[in-house]
Amino acid sequence: MGLRKRQSAEKIKEAKKQVAFAKLNNCPTSPRKMRIVADSVRGKKVDMALTILKFSQKEASNRLEKLLMSAISNWQSKNEDADVEQANLFIKEIRVDSAGMLKRLRPAPQGRAHRIRKRSNHVTLILGSQNSIES
Repeated sequence: MGLRKRQSAEKIKEAKKQVAFAKLNNCPTSPRKMRIVADSVRGKKVDMALTILKFSQKEASNRLEKLLMSAISNWQSKNEDADVEQANLFIKEIRVDSAGMLKRLRPAPQGRAHRIRKRSNHVTLILGSQNSIES
């Protein structure tokens, strides 16, 4: 019984080594605009995703590029002996959730006011390795 638990724990530990993630909290971009950029790189290999983000015209792409570099760095710190090019890293999951809103009032005609909602978001990026899927 103890041997099986130890073996399954080692499998889980090895699977966690193949996955790395990075989070971006309270990013002052609307979630809708961030999802457009996130959808363009979802499921892509890391080098392809970096190229897409580098040459994208969107403002959100700069923040996602920085987040992707952070996730790659996190993966490297977990797997110091492995090489990034050999690992075939890809974006396993990218999630954009809405965060808190800053609510402001803008003066409107005839003594009224319109509410302005300045939205922000949380982005979670998870990298996976192609080598873990094959074995």
